Amino acid sequence: MDKFAAVERALRTAAPHTLPGIVAVALAEHYGAEKVELRLADYGMRSLQAVESPPFGAEPVLIHNSPQGRAFGAQEPVVTNDPSGRSVEVHLPVTIRGDRMGVLSVRMPENGYTQAVLPEMQHICEVLGHEILVAERDTDLYVLARRAARLTLAAEMQWQLLPGRSCSRPEFSLGAHLEPAYAIFGDNFDWSVSADHLTLAVTNGMGQGIEAALLTNLAVNALRNARRAGLDLAGQAALADQALYAQYQGRAHVSVLLLRFDLDTGDVEAVDAGSPRLWRLRDGTVDPVSFDQQLPLGMFEDTVYTPQHFTVRPGDRLLFGSDGVYDASSPAGERYGQRALARSLTGTRLLPPTQVPGAVLRELAEYHGETPLDDDALVVCLDWNGRTACLAGKEL
Repeated sequence: MDKFAAVERALRTAAPHTLPGIVAVALAEHYGAEKVELRLADYGMRSLQAVESPPFGAEPVLIHNSPQGRAFGAQEPVVTNDPSGRSVEVHLPVTIRGDRMGVLSVRMPENGYTQAVLPEMQHICEVLGHEILVAERDTDLYVLARRAARLTLAAEMQWQLLPGRSCSRPEFSLGAHLEPAYAIFGDNFDWSVSADHLTLAVTNGMGQGIEAALLTNLAVNALRNARRAGLDLAGQAALADQALYAQYQGRAHVSVLLLRFDLDTGDVEAVDAGSPRLWRLRDGTVDPVSFDQQLPLGMFEDTVYTPQHFTVRPGDRLLFGSDGVYDASSPAGERYGQRALARSLTGTRLLPPTQVPGAVLRELAEYHGETPLDDDALVVCLDWNGRTACLAGKEL
């Protein structure tokens, strides 16, 4: 049995909480590793937290100023040499289907390292990512590792509801982020990919704290229930609207921008039911994309929703933002969505979509000034590659 197969087998048969130890033993046995460390990105995407059992003693590593952070951001191995010249440290991204989870750092003797081992180690990280995803059903170890601070109960509910923070397929790549990461309450996003379609929902539940989190949870699960029942986009919005009205009788509502992308043609069906908004970067130019706004979910009984259509082209970048983003104001009173958001989207055009939401939200915080943001802030970035050239359809 070759080395990679042996490590893969060890990981697949390990108990959920033992994965870091199993991979360390396996890499020591088969690759001569002297030290192995697994770190996962925290909820704020600012640091890489060591996966360890309590009491937690390892210091976090900053994403934006470290070799581990470079490996995480670039999604490529980063190799550093020990000053003594006796060892090298290999930092490898741990990612599953485009969702960036963390970094595995492996220290090896310099005379035992060659670039030929990198592909095998990258494959091991892929297996490790899959096993962590499965293991999270049965242990809190990896969820705890992501916390640089305590989550509020509302934030706990929202993060558990999310499908991930990024996703990648040949046709598209997307990334998303929420702030304040440890105290989010009403904003959320959801996606699902089939053989032929990407369905994306950007939601904003009214209110604050646990009430907003409960409201958004009901809306997202109602949309999922309708989607999984085979309803079209308008039917999904209508069923979620009915579920919210039945529970709250119009006292609370959820804003949602709901989209369904055809992976073959780039045709997009959209239902705009509230406050989330969309901007498009095409050929270096940023334009807001407007729809006929319809009623937020849950305001009235039996609301009828009408989808609209547009087409995306290969090379398009779409940015979705909640009202906590575009309505945030500078100390001078100018809203971020008036001009600054377009500048930010242009300024981040060379970044991959996984890094754009964090970059936009950091710039938003600086734009807003010293005081904390008044509302949740959600950014989703989608790069469209396309499966084939768009055949027909209405251009934006």
